[in-house]
Order: sequence, then structure tokens, then C-alpha cells
Amino acid sequence: MLRIGPLELPTPVVLAPMAGITNVAFRRLCREQGAGLYVCEMITARALVEKHPGTAEMIAFDADESPRSMQLYGVDPVTIGRAVDRIVDEDLADHVDLNFGCPVPKVTRRGGGAALPYKRRLFASIVRAAVTAAGRNGRQLPLTVKMRIGIDDDHVTFLDAGRLAAEEGAAAVALHARTAAQRYSGHADWDRIAALRDAVPAGVPVLGNGDIFAATDAVAMMEKTGCDGVVVGRGCLGRPWLFGELEAALAGRPIPTPPTLGEVAGVMRRHVELLIAHHGERKGVRDSRKHMSWYLHGFAVGSELRRELGMIDGLERLDELLAQLDHDLPFPADADGPRGRQGSPGHVTLPEGWLDDPEDDTVPAGADVMHSGG
Repeated sequence: MLRIGPLELPTPVVLAPMAGITNVAFRRLCREQGAGLYVCEMITARALVEKHPGTAEMIAFDADESPRSMQLYGVDPVTIGRAVDRIVDEDLADHVDLNFGCPVPKVTRRGGGAALPYKRRLFASIVRAAVTAAGRNGRQLPLTVKMRIGIDDDHVTFLDAGRLAAEEGAAAVALHARTAAQRYSGHADWDRIAALRDAVPAGVPVLGNGDIFAATDAVAMMEKTGCDGVVVGRGCLGRPWLFGELEAALAGRPIPTPPTLGEVAGVMRRHVELLIAHHGERKGVRDSRKHMSWYLHGFAVGSELRRELGMIDGLERLDELLAQLDHDLPFPADADGPRGRQGSPGHVTLPEGWLDDPEDDTVPAGADVMHSGG
């Protein structure tokens, strides 16, 4: 059990928001596998406030989806407050997470994402504005914070940020145990999760994120760090049944037998159907193509068939190709491991003079642009 404000989650597992991935279709597929908190794609606060046309689709939830979880990105306390105002007034979600962990250059160069906790006063102001707005109209929408270790090894921010978030009323804090400079490369430093658990008051849950590719990884993280729950991102790409395995493992039950290739093919078909229902046939099919290689990760499937699956133009062609798979092929023993973005570490792009004064709470000029993803 994981309690985040008034929310009680029977399994202490959170699906990390991933741009272009955690739409309503993927979340339903994951929810069908096991319990948890399933977060939508990152939403730009300004786009939500100004009702940008593309935002409505990104914040769509199934009628039976509960709790409805939304992640916001922003660098201006006023805009963040107004965005949470709208969420409360229009009952758009049951939980809001603030993104302070995105490492991509288009975000950090404007002082956002993983760059922002370096500015302690600005960071605290944003969390305070969101928590205040979340408590309007007799509600107390649980407000959480997700962050990284820091900008790089020389600019570590997670302990200060975790304490500040708790002081300002965050219901939980989550740590992706990499720096922004690491991006998604190398290994997550789980010792930092343990340090955050020690630094944050016991009443505020600490969630760990990074290198959870199997249910046993989640158990190991919680045992090693003492964290209260886990956040799963790339580990579930092409593997939505991971949430069923996590539910079993964290409850002390036997982990279900991994699916055969035929059973994986059925999940692939279900995923495409859900994407078509959400996006329409043309966009849904196009969006499904990137998932094909993740589903086949580790399986002995020929390169030509993989290529064809990555170019499907409809369900009829998908069915033709899925029929060519060896449906009796067992799940490969070495299929666990990184999927999706990896890359290599690199320099973090920051606004000019960003590192000069960590107490400066000036909102970066032009920072509240309308972009999503990260």
C-alpha cells in the first residue's frame, strides 16, 4: 500500500510520464495488467492555461481511469498556479506531479526540468503555488514532485529540493537517480534514493526511479534504499505486463510466467487497437510503429519481419505479419534490460548565467514556451 495524500494505492508502483508513450491507450493497456498510478504525458502549464488545441487529447482519461494522474511542466509560479487552478476548477485530474527531472536541451536551456531545482527559491515558489492552488474549493489535490540528482556531479540538488518540496506541502517526492548530464546513460545511483529517504520527513513518501527493468529490480530497490515505492519508465516499453509482475512481486506472490511470443503478439494487437480508438486509424497505426521493436526485444525474429512490423499501415497488415511469428517461442531469459532512450552523457545546456546565484528567483525570460514532451 502507498498513500499519497488522500490517495491509497494498493501497489506502490507509478508509471512515469513519457512523451509520446503514456497516452490514454498505453495507460489502459498497463492498467489491464496490474494496479498502480498511471501518469499521462507531461503537459506544459502554459498550454493548459491557454487551452492549447493539442492539450485536450493529451489530458484525456478513460471513464473508468482512477486515479487520474497528470504531470505538469513549468518555470513560472504564476502559470503553474493558474494551471492547477484549472485542474481543480474543471476536475481534470485526481493527482498532479511537477516535472523537475527532464534533461532534454529544449527544456534545460530555458531553466526548466532538471535545471530548475538549482534555483532553490524559485523551485520552492513553484511548489508552493501549486500546493496552494491544489487546496482550493475544499479539495486537497495531492501534489508531488519528480526530480533528478542534479544538473551534474558538481551541481547536486536533490537533497535540498526534497526537503524544500516537503516543507512546501508536497505529498510525495520521486527521484530519478541520475543527473541531467547522464541523461539516460550509465547506471542509476540507488544510494542517492536512500539518502533522500533519510533526508525527507517520514510522513512524505519517497519514490525511486531508475533501472527497474524487472519485478525483482523493484524489490531490490525498495530493500536497498528503504523507499516507499517505485517509478517505472523505460522498463515497461514493450512490456506492459511488467505491472502485473510488479504487483505480484511486491505483494510477496510468485511472479507470473512471462508470455510466449504468441501472447506478446496478442498484446501488440491490443495496443494498436487502443491507439486507433484514441487517435483514429491513420495516426494510431503510425504511433504504434515505434512500439514494435520494443515488444520483440530479445526474441529470435528475423530482421525483415521486424522491419515490416515497423512499417505497418493497418490492422490487416499487422495480422498478416503477426501470423508469421513463432507463437510458441518462450520469452527470452535475457530480454530484461534498457529499452527506449539511452544515448550517452553530455553537457547540460542552461540559460546564460544560470549557475551564478542559486538564490535568484527570477523567472527566466521566454521560459514558458508551449512545448510538450521530455
